[in-house]
Amino acid sequence: MASMPGVLTDWPWKSLGSFKYVVLAPWIISNTYSFLFKDEKEGDLASFLVFPFILWRMLHNQIWISLSRYQTAKGTNRILDKGLEFEQVDREKNWDDQILFTGILFCLGIKLIPGASNLPIWRTDGVIISILLHAGPVEFLYYWLHRALHHHYLYTRYHSHHHSSIVTEPITSVIHPFGEHIAYSILFAIPMFTTFVIRTGSIASVLGYVTYIDFMNNMGHCNFELNPKWIFSMFPLLKYLMYTPSFHSLHHTQFRTNYSLFMPLYDYIYGTMDKSTDSLYESSLKRGQEEPDVVHLTHLTTLDSIYHLQVGFANFASKPYKSKWYLWLMWPVTLSSLVFTWVYSRMFVVERHRFDKLRLQTWAIPKYTKQYSLKWQNSSINNLIEEAILEAEEKGAKVLSLGLFNQSEELNRHGELYVQRHPKLKTKVVDGSSLAVAIVLNSIPKGTTQVLFKGKPTKVAYAILYTLCQRGVKVIVQLHEEEYAKLNTTLDANSASNLVPSSNYSPKIWLVGDGVTEEEQLKACKGTIFIPFTQFPPKKARKDCIYLCTPAMVTPPSLENVHACENWLPRRVMSAWRIAGIVHALEGWNEHECGDTISNIDQVWKATLSHGFQPILNATQTNY
Repeated sequence: MASMPGVLTDWPWKSLGSFKYVVLAPWIISNTYSFLFKDEKEGDLASFLVFPFILWRMLHNQIWISLSRYQTAKGTNRILDKGLEFEQVDREKNWDDQILFTGILFCLGIKLIPGASNLPIWRTDGVIISILLHAGPVEFLYYWLHRALHHHYLYTRYHSHHHSSIVTEPITSVIHPFGEHIAYSILFAIPMFTTFVIRTGSIASVLGYVTYIDFMNNMGHCNFELNPKWIFSMFPLLKYLMYTPSFHSLHHTQFRTNYSLFMPLYDYIYGTMDKSTDSLYESSLKRGQEEPDVVHLTHLTTLDSIYHLQVGFANFASKPYKSKWYLWLMWPVTLSSLVFTWVYSRMFVVERHRFDKLRLQTWAIPKYTKQYSLKWQNSSINNLIEEAILEAEEKGAKVLSLGLFNQSEELNRHGELYVQRHPKLKTKVVDGSSLAVAIVLNSIPKGTTQVLFKGKPTKVAYAILYTLCQRGVKVIVQLHEEEYAKLNTTLDANSASNLVPSSNYSPKIWLVGDGVTEEEQLKACKGTIFIPFTQFPPKKARKDCIYLCTPAMVTPPSLENVHACENWLPRRVMSAWRIAGIVHALEGWNEHECGDTISNIDQVWKATLSHGFQPILNATQTNY
């Protein structure tokens, strides 16, 4: 929102929310019907192509968004190190408004403008005229319109909304108030309107021109430099005709320079070219891939979890993961991504962060949760994890933490397998069990005298139960005889008496893990607090009980570039297993935490708090 919003700030369909596309429905239905079922005179190909072109523009923009986020996560050719935050994602979530607006203008223009209907597919003269009109009047008028928008009166009421984003990404290019978009639409209509009036327009010239605008807009707002130096060396005059991402990035950081649309020519003519344009361009090209200090290795969960990655749908990723009905419409893309991950089969960078001088990255294994339950997939998954660990070692990472099922006991004994294979490994492998235990223990209300344990016993579960028994808390368990005996043998006589095998469901505190059923949850008393100790949350079966989130903590404000949620966790909340790796590096601990090893729980908890991570105070409000 602009600092002093002016008239025509909001889009007309703002109140419709996600249903805003219904405004196009009458035209789309009418145009499609006319083209398919009426004679050639009434059926217009240009009208029919409006909706497919809208879909193409959305896909085109999304490709740029994903490419930009992936590239900036890696760090290669990055321009600004400053990160994005949730506030910017929220401000830019309606980037498709301008696509919808253009679709409406197309429908109206075809009906009302002479020469805009029944267009031929191609006309060379119309294409040439469009190019000349853009290079001349459009670029010239845009330059002066843009300078006018930086006048205090217009800037505070309109253009400051766009400049709220210092670090730009492709969709930033179209984030403007509605009134500003009207002005841009009139400007960009000059080539199309002219060719219509003089009867030289074609479908190719119109769709090609709008695609060109989208391409250049998206490219120029990337936070990495992608125009190779050899292009400008071979064609020196090109520097006046084509801008670069670093050129426009300076406009967002300096505000009073580099006003041109796509052709810097007018900044050269009127003396508004930033003096550091060339140096920033060259320094950005020289930047190599960022070497991380800490790596968190996760994996895909459900088939549609690819859209929840930071490189997926920006707005979707900025909220706790929850499957949406509209993702079913994406099944061709979802299926293609499944095939791609199967063929590509190599880890990829998902996120980057900065915290207390540490460079943090999240890498993902291209495997889905269900694949981890297939024994014949174990060898393939272990190879991918091992490759990731060795790559982290090669890049000089201090710590690699294993997330989700990448550290399961059945797969690799909580990461111990890799340490045994590579005894000289300098990168410390951390499974985060000690912090997960600490978080669960500190989530149990003070004064609790008994708890009920339900679920599959794990390394974390055994450590929690052992500590509770040592502290004098009665633990009601429903374990198999072997599991009970394994835990009981680790306890002394006094502590062992606190481990009670029973089918009693009355305790108001339940520690739940994998395997707890909805039927078992229904046996809990009203108001029972369910505390998960596992990576994945239980399926919520009771509305009259309280469900805490999986072991996690709120991140410090100084953690930079946080604009996506970690799976089902709330904003700026990070899983214990991920935090554990960060704390391990910050403290400089020189041992692995994997296999049966559990670090000192109290020491880990105090260290985590000292670095600014905080317990989730509103955990009772968490929905999965």
